Amino acid sequence: MPYETVKPEQLKSMLERLKEHIYAPLSELNVTAWVTPEPVSYKEKTSGRRMELAPGDRWGDLWDCAWFHFTGKVPESAKGAKVVLLVDVNGELCLVDDEGTPMQGLTNINSEFDYSLGLPGKRVVDINESSTGEETIDLWGDAGCNDLFGRYRSGKLKEAVIALCREDVRQLYYDAEVLLETAERLPTGSARKEKIFRALYDVSLILTELTDERVAEARRLLGEQLAKQGGDPALTISAVGHAHLDLAWLWPIRETIRKGARTFATALRMMERYPDYIFGASQPQLYDWMKKHYPKLYEQIKERIREGRWEPQGAMWVESDTNVPGGESLVRQILYGKRYFMQEFGQEMKTLWMPDVFGYTASLPQILEKSGVDYMMTQKLSWSTYNRHPHHTFMWEGIDGSRVLTHMPPEDTYNSPAAPRSVLKAESEYLDKNVSDHCLMLFGIGDGGGGPGEEHLERLAREKNLLGLSPVVQEPSSRFFEKLGEGVHRYQTWRGELYLEKHQGTLTSQARNKRFNRQLEKALRELEFAAVLAGMADGTRYPSEELEEIWKEVLLYQFHDILPGSSIKRVYDESLERYALLLNRVERLIGDSYKAVAGRLPVTEADEGSLAIFNSLAWEREEWLKADGRWKRVRVPAMGYVIDKADNTEADAIFPELRASAGYRIVENDLLVLTLGENGAIVSIRDKELGREVIPQGQYANDLRLYDDQGDAWDFRQDYRQTGGKPLQLAEISEFADGPTTGLILRYEFGDSILTQRIVLTEGSRRIDFVTSVDWKESDKMLRTSFPVDIRSDSAACEIQFGYLKRPTHRNTMWDYAKDEICAHHWVDLSEPDYGVALLNDSKYGYRAEGNVLDLNLLRSPTYPDPEADRAEHAFTYSLYPHKGDHVQAEVYKRGYELNVSLRQAAADYSAGHGVKLPDAYSFLHLDHSNVMIETVKKAEEGDDLIVRLYETAGTRLQTKLRTGFEISEAWLADLMETDIDRLHPEDGALALSFTPFEIKTLRLVTASRF
Repeated sequence: MPYETVKPEQLKSMLERLKEHIYAPLSELNVTAWVTPEPVSYKEKTSGRRMELAPGDRWGDLWDCAWFHFTGKVPESAKGAKVVLLVDVNGELCLVDDEGTPMQGLTNINSEFDYSLGLPGKRVVDINESSTGEETIDLWGDAGCNDLFGRYRSGKLKEAVIALCREDVRQLYYDAEVLLETAERLPTGSARKEKIFRALYDVSLILTELTDERVAEARRLLGEQLAKQGGDPALTISAVGHAHLDLAWLWPIRETIRKGARTFATALRMMERYPDYIFGASQPQLYDWMKKHYPKLYEQIKERIREGRWEPQGAMWVESDTNVPGGESLVRQILYGKRYFMQEFGQEMKTLWMPDVFGYTASLPQILEKSGVDYMMTQKLSWSTYNRHPHHTFMWEGIDGSRVLTHMPPEDTYNSPAAPRSVLKAESEYLDKNVSDHCLMLFGIGDGGGGPGEEHLERLAREKNLLGLSPVVQEPSSRFFEKLGEGVHRYQTWRGELYLEKHQGTLTSQARNKRFNRQLEKALRELEFAAVLAGMADGTRYPSEELEEIWKEVLLYQFHDILPGSSIKRVYDESLERYALLLNRVERLIGDSYKAVAGRLPVTEADEGSLAIFNSLAWEREEWLKADGRWKRVRVPAMGYVIDKADNTEADAIFPELRASAGYRIVENDLLVLTLGENGAIVSIRDKELGREVIPQGQYANDLRLYDDQGDAWDFRQDYRQTGGKPLQLAEISEFADGPTTGLILRYEFGDSILTQRIVLTEGSRRIDFVTSVDWKESDKMLRTSFPVDIRSDSAACEIQFGYLKRPTHRNTMWDYAKDEICAHHWVDLSEPDYGVALLNDSKYGYRAEGNVLDLNLLRSPTYPDPEADRAEHAFTYSLYPHKGDHVQAEVYKRGYELNVSLRQAAADYSAGHGVKLPDAYSFLHLDHSNVMIETVKKAEEGDDLIVRLYETAGTRLQTKLRTGFEISEAWLADLMETDIDRLHPEDGALALSFTPFEIKTLRLVTASRF
């Protein structure tokens, strides 16, 4: 057949033939398995149900575990040949040494995977490059009956054999594969393309028989083409082995620990075979699990790190979601992440490694810059639905003006096959190749697939400098970013959030986890402040170790497939149980700390029964408080306490302007009058003080509607509103009055679900609270509430971590349209210069702001990957807050914190023992400017100094003084890692501070207090 008529398909059939002849089975292995429902240790390996297995025999159901014992003897006929084992148990398997330390991970060939990236399985175990013909096989392996993505793949043993490996055929296969794929993708008419095809055609004629001589001649011919190198490169690709591992997703956390062992053991074995191989892995949590569960494996990892061939990556404790966690959580992710890698490996992390996170808050650049993190890597924005992000290499600028150099691998995957198509795609798709001559490739199979296999590394060995391809160099990502940073002045800037036009459902899915996360973030903040006060009051030891332990578990659950709600049911069954235990633990510690302070307060026997009221927020709070069934009006100093005497009660006070009528559907206090319609929605909110109607005529506020939602945990249809939704039908309405509060109780029944809501007005307050409980039993439904308000504004102010972001209320462009569902924390606000309305919440994150409507996503019930997601009882509060002026003038951020952070109480003990007595009312920290928030007060990670973290809330420049209720001997401005930057000089007991818009400041204060 003339060469000109040969088609690539014919050459591919030659490749398949070569592949089929790499391994030749010699004999079956004897296989015994001991099956258990959960993992057991190596010492307990024979404690399960014993089974003798042959190929085709079933050994387990989904998530079953088993210890496999493989035995056999290499036949004498294999002497001098390369001998391997071929093992596939239709699950994930980790072979171990005689002490139970992981040696190598294996994965079933039929795992679910994107097959365009290659086959995911690993089944080959090297025994001897030149067999003696006398080797005895005696291996143990720890197996899970699931594939890479938690799928069930029959649970049957597929193969377990001793086989010959024809190394010359194996090498020839990769020679031909790399050249054929390169030629296929070169331009038509290219001389290089034609010469490669000719060489492959000639080889196909030689390989009518696969004798040693013919294989050697074929390798010689192809070697001529593989030896041809490129000239000076326009683009160099830095390749680092990767094994992106979700700490939970379609598998439970316990399986992640085993996936980590399999993956890391495989990486170590590949390093022994391929000296150029550089592997990287992120997430200190994963390393810490290895240290705890597999100490010998961990020591091997540390040795490779010292050698420079294993790269610890990423600055965060886990690859965290960045939409839902609070600002201090993101700081702690980096604080604990960087400290771990420095303490364990002596390496400072300069790159945030976040390949798979569902969008990035505009607060992050400042957090990174002030944590000493110079670079960020992601690729998730390539998943956006409507618009393509315009850059792969760019400067990302946050709300405060901080910038971080950001790179997205132009191949748009972290599972690169490292094939010629990978190299050519990187070059053709790289959006910034006109200003950058470097890009990154992440190659390997993630999610427990062991990362790179021989196929990746064999291809890279041939692609170092191959004519027709950009050169590829295996090197750590840190070296790549250093080279990329040399051209920083040439890169474009992207300002604001990095919004992923996908996965908006994750702002709402698994609402109970999100509520627990919010509660624990606030409780931990309270505990740290309370523990500092207790240390100052009577020398109570600061619970550093306990706090770190709790924080790290909370940070674990902020992983980007746990907190967003995109994992299987078991993950949430386990995390909800742990959340409840953690919250109880933190609340107990808070109570103990405040009790220690209250025990030093100046009360007498006559004052027995008095309360110490604590305020951890940075402003004086005057509020109604119910204690022991009695209502009190209390005024508590900023970051301090007040003693409330036992006889200070206004339980019998009369509030003439409070009224509620179920019959007339009216609720009123001294500032607002609410009128409800027949279905329970609000038809009018009249601002009595400012003479303004809040709700446009003919529209309904707190309009509770149920929408069809056939999406999954990640996504719902963008056009869900086109059906109009189904209004909830009011089943019952009643009124209530309790001291300074009054309101209506509404009961809705829909499907099999019940929603009960208390609409509450409080004397002297502009806040309208919607205290809600839902027994939610719906499937494929979404519950939302909306508030049309008589406000015209082109943008909504949305609180994010350490500030706020303005988002358009119009849909002029596809970029606007794509951001229909947006993330906010405590509040979203629509304002005109003289009047505005804010929507607050205590545990929700998915908002919509279009035109004059503020909308909040309350609950979703997708059926995948958790078929029972959120079918449970829920409790949450959201609030409407009409106000004078815009959101800055009205100090809306304070109202958001007040809804989420309650005043605390402790009994003042007149019989307390020794100790310095404190005043009746006291402020430990006080600011003279209302636009600065004190987010954190804690003991330093190292030493006994005090850390105070503040931020500017309004987006303005200001100067303020921080006054302390305790003596300071030294004061330092520090970064977020608590490293000193500049010495501050107190004047008249105060620290003068200046802030730029949304600036975060961290102070280290040296005090005489004990901790």
